[in-house]
Amino acid sequence: MATVELRFSASPEHVRTARLVAAAVARRAGVEESALDELRLAVGEACSRAVGLHAIHGLTSPVRVVLTEGEKSFSIEVGDDAPSAVPAPRESSASEAAEDTDELGLAVISGLVDDVEVVSAASGGLIRMSWPTATPSLP
Repeated sequence: MATVELRFSASPEHVRTARLVAAAVARRAGVEESALDELRLAVGEACSRAVGLHAIHGLTSPVRVVLTEGEKSFSIEVGDDAPSAVPAPRESSASEAAEDTDELGLAVISGLVDDVEVVSAASGGLIRMSWPTATPSLP
């Protein structure tokens, strides 16, 4: 099982790099060419969400992306260090906008990826996504 790990500063300009790396590794792992556009979009949404959460919480730690090639699947995990808690009552339109954007990003990811899991904890969050890989043809 091959794994590629990527860490980048929580800055929007690095999201594109994460998308490109994810697509290249997914292609090598055998993800169908027709699924690569959705994969790029899903990774972009997950990374943008992590960057936004780091900005909201004033975090300087990097966003983490782990790309794993399994026997029959390819998975991507995008991790952040933003603490999660039970949502507080909405106090301002800025917090409403941030929460709405977060919900929209998760909805987009769920629409693009059949196998997705979102985990939130006090120590940070993680979005796990996976795609099937093509069965290698025998010579």
